[in-house]
Amino acid sequence: MLGAAALAAVVLLGGGALAVGYALRDRYEVPTADLFGTPTPSISISPSATPSPTPPPGADITGPLNLLIVGVDTREDDPTWEPHADAVTILHVPRGLKTGYMFSLPRDLVVDIPRFPKSGYRGGRTKLTHAMSEGSRRGDAKPDVAQGFQLLAQTVSRYTGIKRFDAGAVLTFTGFRKLVDALGGVDIYVDQRTPSQHLRPDGRGRSAGGGPAGYGGPQMVYEVGMRHLVGWQALDYSRQRYLPGGDYTRQRHHQQLIRAVLAKAFSLDVARNPLEVDRVLRALGQTLTFDGRGRPALDYAYALSGLRPAALTLVTLPGSGVGRGSGYQGEQLTAESRKFISELVAGRADAYLRGHPALVVRK
Repeated sequence: MLGAAALAAVVLLGGGALAVGYALRDRYEVPTADLFGTPTPSISISPSATPSPTPPPGADITGPLNLLIVGVDTREDDPTWEPHADAVTILHVPRGLKTGYMFSLPRDLVVDIPRFPKSGYRGGRTKLTHAMSEGSRRGDAKPDVAQGFQLLAQTVSRYTGIKRFDAGAVLTFTGFRKLVDALGGVDIYVDQRTPSQHLRPDGRGRSAGGGPAGYGGPQMVYEVGMRHLVGWQALDYSRQRYLPGGDYTRQRHHQQLIRAVLAKAFSLDVARNPLEVDRVLRALGQTLTFDGRGRPALDYAYALSGLRPAALTLVTLPGSGVGRGSGYQGEQLTAESRKFISELVAGRADAYLRGHPALVVRK
């Protein structure tokens, strides 16, 4: 889910700030990669010094759109570490691009991962998070996140029935932290007491211990209520899953944070303020990777500039564990959750959610 916040920031840099985007394009080009295994030529955009009747880039994108957004812990200090998809999010924007639906798939969702000759993976039934790592392998070479995304995208497509993703994005944990700090922090309602398994109250890492995640000693605690979180706190809060509700609670917190990031960006009028644009893009640096299937991020930024936070519906998909104790295999979605996905694909998400309001994240 973390990658969605960065993609949203890119969206905010479009629309009314199109001229700003042109001015900063060469200085802050969003890193791209072949995330879907279908390389396409990049599209160059030449700024015009005078008004032109030619439609701006992205004006022909009318929807519907499906975007696959992944948050990855790459363990950047360990070049041999295989990336795992810690947050897998789908943003569906119906035709007209004025409303949107965002939902997450559990990282431990049990799925059928297809064979992937590029990495030598023979296919199997296992947790969704492993699709990224299984696809990223390149023999003795450093694991390739973009190649791992390709297998992940194929897996998600098969599971959801979404035949094609129009764009994809990957954001590292470092990128999310930097983005929140660039915005001056975010305000979020903490809906349940959330102790950190990873960090102390001062932000330093906890020592090894006997806690649920293998840590011990003093810990940061996010108490219920409206809170202002800086980058490391927002990232830490969004990572906690040893809570009532487990990974489903973490997914809800991810979504709440994304909405908080969007709200903060709009409150700063990022899209029309060159200084804010400069600050956000400097923070993201090389931590965001985007694939618009041959179209640059600026095209999608312009196309989605009319999508406001209030029009973005956050959807939670309940599930339950498969197996118990040492026989635990992963998670499976409820019939209600799976039905939402099929109704979304069929273009009936709004009607389905009216009949199943508990799936909508309210805060």
